[in-house]
Amino acid sequence: MHKWGADYNRPMKTKSPPKSTACSPLRTPSTLLGGISPEEFIRDYWQKKPLLVRGAVPGFGEALTKKDMLDLCSREDVESRFVTTAGGEWQLRNGPFPKRETKTWQTPWSVLVQSVNLVFPFGEDLIRRFDFIPYARLDDLMVSYATDGGGVGPHFDNYDVFLLQGSGTRRWRIGRQKDKTLVDGLPVRILKNFTPTYDWLLEPGDMLYLPPDWAHDGIAVGECMTWSIGFRAPPAQELADQFLTYLQESLCIDGIYSDPDLTPQTHPAEISGQMIDRVAEMLQKIQWKRQDVQHFLGSALTEPKPHVFFDHPETPLSAKKFSSLIAKEGVSLDARTQMLFCGGHFYLNGERIEVPSTLRAFARELADRRHVPTVTEAEASALIYGWYLDGFLNPGV
Repeated sequence: MHKWGADYNRPMKTKSPPKSTACSPLRTPSTLLGGISPEEFIRDYWQKKPLLVRGAVPGFGEALTKKDMLDLCSREDVESRFVTTAGGEWQLRNGPFPKRETKTWQTPWSVLVQSVNLVFPFGEDLIRRFDFIPYARLDDLMVSYATDGGGVGPHFDNYDVFLLQGSGTRRWRIGRQKDKTLVDGLPVRILKNFTPTYDWLLEPGDMLYLPPDWAHDGIAVGECMTWSIGFRAPPAQELADQFLTYLQESLCIDGIYSDPDLTPQTHPAEISGQMIDRVAEMLQKIQWKRQDVQHFLGSALTEPKPHVFFDHPETPLSAKKFSSLIAKEGVSLDARTQMLFCGGHFYLNGERIEVPSTLRAFARELADRRHVPTVTEAEASALIYGWYLDGFLNPGV
């Protein structure tokens, strides 16, 4: 990795954070977006261009330590990666990593931990500050720790991402380019012809928003930690593959192939035009409606990741005690739980669930806020008691 001299923070192009404008009727400006409202951010920046915000989260920095990160890397229930260029070659390995091994890593190296919001409460609190973007787009919170000069190289992501600097300092070079050619033979996806147009140094509390089509290269200046709040922007091919799999599980086409008017062929090995036409006619029965797409999205977007498992209560409350407790203390969705809705349809951790019309306002509030301060209706308590037993939610807010 490069060692940067005294001019490492000299920008190729500079850009000041936007100045505060008139207050939005829906959302007031905040430091998180540099003094602009979420509506202005979505109008002017979202999926359009980067935004650099100095001091987006004042005082943010030491929420996690190096020891915390290495502890996470050793856990079976956490997805982690180790990237290094020690020895002059790119290396990538997936965790978990024994703690004794981490002591032998040679610099420069980086370790990246996915879904930190599922294991640290303040991580969950952090990503919910970005609730001006629909939860349907939210993926997770990744935290990366790097030694001096560490990074994962210039690359593209299929994400809208907010890069929030924690402890230390990281240099970000970014550029919008059409050339996505990768260096062959590497275990990581490194752009072959990276051409940065901006060069910024981020310090604790600073944040950089990047749309999916902006290439970026982050290099640690000294030891540092970066928090990445990612919003997925899946490729069309990926969506198509997943939707066809969904249809395969739910589709039922009657009938069998038949050819009572079959005629002898000169070439028995030839696939006849007649056979192609008949199969094409059968396949035309594969159809879907808009609601099929809705149910597919609801199930796919709430499906827990493969490494996510739910913990059942060790000593479950009875339905009566549960109802009495949530009437006083309310309920909160577990950090691992994903809950979305569309109209009167609700989706919970990959499944479509039935919610009576009388409880839909309650269910929408729970999905939006992820907690409800008090639950006094017996019908609502009965609805969510099974979710509590499955570990999807907990009493208290």
